[in-house]
Amino acid sequence: MSTLAPLRLLREPWNTSEGNQSNTTAGAGGPWCQGLNIPNELFLTLGLVSLVENLLVVAAILKNRNLHSPSYYFICCLAVSDMLVSVSNLVETLFMLLMEHGVLVIHASIIRHMDNVIDMLICSSIVSSLSFLGVIAVDRYITIFYALRYHSIMTLQRAVVTMASVWLASTVSSTIFITYYRNNAILLCLIGFFLFVLVLMLVLYIHMFILSRHHLCSISSQQKQPTIYRSSSLKGTITLTILLGVFFICWGPFFFHLILIVTCPTNPFCTCFFSYFNLFLI
Repeated sequence: MSTLAPLRLLREPWNTSEGNQSNTTAGAGGPWCQGLNIPNELFLTLGLVSLVENLLVVAAILKNRNLHSPSYYFICCLAVSDMLVSVSNLVETLFMLLMEHGVLVIHASIIRHMDNVIDMLICSSIVSSLSFLGVIAVDRYITIFYALRYHSIMTLQRAVVTMASVWLASTVSSTIFITYYRNNAILLCLIGFFLFVLVLMLVLYIHMFILSRHHLCSISSQQKQPTIYRSSSLKGTITLTILLGVFFICWGPFFFHLILIVTCPTNPFCTCFFSYFNLFLI
C-alpha cells in the first residue's frame, strides 16, 4: 500500500523515469548509499517536542503584555511557522503508523491528496520561517542603528502588514511550488530565496557585531579596562557564530539537496546523497 512520506515531491524521480533512476541508484552501490532507516516513532517524538516548544513561545508572548511589540510578534510568527511543520509532521507520521499497523486503510487517491496538502503546509512553513528570520534580522538592525526612530519606523500597523504579506506570499509560493515542483525554475527560485536570506542575515548581523565591537572598544578605552572589552568581544563572536552556524547547519543540507536535484539528478553521488533526505528533515 502507498504510504505518506515527508515531502514526497522531493523524493520522487525528477528528470528521469522510475526505471532509469532505480538503475542509477543501484549503480551508485555501496553501503553508504543505502540511506538511513529512521523509524516513524522518532519523527513523532521530535514533532511532539517541537510542537510543545513552539506552543510555549507563542503562549509566553501572548500572555505577557510586556512582550506585545512588533519584535516579539515577529518571533511569535516564527514560532507559528515552525509549529506548522510540527503539526504536519505529527499528522503525517500518525497516519503512517496507523497504516503500517493495519489500523487504518486509506484509498491511494486520498493519500495523494493528503500528501499534497501536507507538503504545501511544510513548504509554506519553510518559506514563512525563512522570511521571518530575515524580518527579525531587519528589525534588530533598525533597533540598533535607528534606536531613537524605531517606534516611528516599525509601527504596529507596518508590523501587521509585514506579517500578513509574509503569510500570503508563503501560501501562494508553496501552492506554486507543489503544482510545478518538477520545473527547475521553481526550485531555483526557492534556492535563490534561501541564499538571499542567508546573505541578508550575514550582512546585517555582522554589521551589528562590528558596531557593538566599536562601542565596546570606545567604552573600554575610556575606562581603561581592556579585559572587559576582550571578554565581551569573545562572547559576541561566539553568539554570532552559533546564530549563523546553526542556521546554516540546519538549512544547508536541505537546500543543497535542492541544488543537486537541479544540477545532477542522475549522478551516482547525487542519488547517494538523496537517500539521506530523512536525515535532513530531522
